[in-house]
Amino acid sequence: MTGPAATGPDVSGLAELARAVAEEAAGLLQSRHGAARVVQTKSSPTDVVTEMDRASEALIRRRILAERPGDAILGEEGGQTGGGMVRWIVDPLDGTVNYLYGLPDWSVSIAAEVAGTVVSGVVCAPLRRATYIATLDGGAWLHSGWEQRPRRLACNSGVPLRRALVATGFSYLADERAAQGAVAARLLPRIRDIRRAGSAALDLCGVAEGMLDAYFESGVHAWDVAAGGLVAREAGAIVGGLHGGAAGAAMTIAAGPGQFTELHDALVELVGAAG
Repeated sequence: MTGPAATGPDVSGLAELARAVAEEAAGLLQSRHGAARVVQTKSSPTDVVTEMDRASEALIRRRILAERPGDAILGEEGGQTGGGMVRWIVDPLDGTVNYLYGLPDWSVSIAAEVAGTVVSGVVCAPLRRATYIATLDGGAWLHSGWEQRPRRLACNSGVPLRRALVATGFSYLADERAAQGAVAARLLPRIRDIRRAGSAALDLCGVAEGMLDAYFESGVHAWDVAAGGLVAREAGAIVGGLHGGAAGAAMTIAAGPGQFTELHDALVELVGAAG
């Protein structure tokens, strides 16, 4: 193994801690699934925070800091606290609206970053009975309640864009949603179909598992894609932005090596036309 994980903390230990904490938080959320109460809105009236978003993040922070009190934590609800070599990037409930409505596609996402590189990532989706785990240079694995053994993940390859099943997501802000919708509408005739499940972390894991061929979305945050992005990469997908940039708020794309460039180039054209 090369890079920061070679001389830094034990990556497998970070992944084990992330898995234990994510599954505990997911259990807490599952115990209140469909009964959560909205306590705040953020970017718009439809961008909600429930009491369980906060409860999940509080549990995650307590558990991580009990084991590693010197680490930094960046959480969707609580911002960044602490310092040190390791930073945990936490989405305590990815897919809050799904959770609020009683839909199954929501997850807990925890990544560990060392010196700016994500080295471990866990996405736990309890209603799918699925926990996705990846470590840098260690592959991506699915631990499923439906399967006896962990299964190593590999993304689809060799799928032309015209036959690709592509996932995306939309902003809670009306103007941004309109622009994203225009891009999706122009892309739709060029692909097999579009899926919008409502959890960026699970979309990225879907690419890793081969349930989706590709994913793209603008407006995402680090906590949305840190863990799922590593799962996708370790399953063989390319994860990046436009024009050779890093994945991020401007654009995040995940697809197999043979398809990434084709989707990227289409999005460059369509984003320019929408703008």
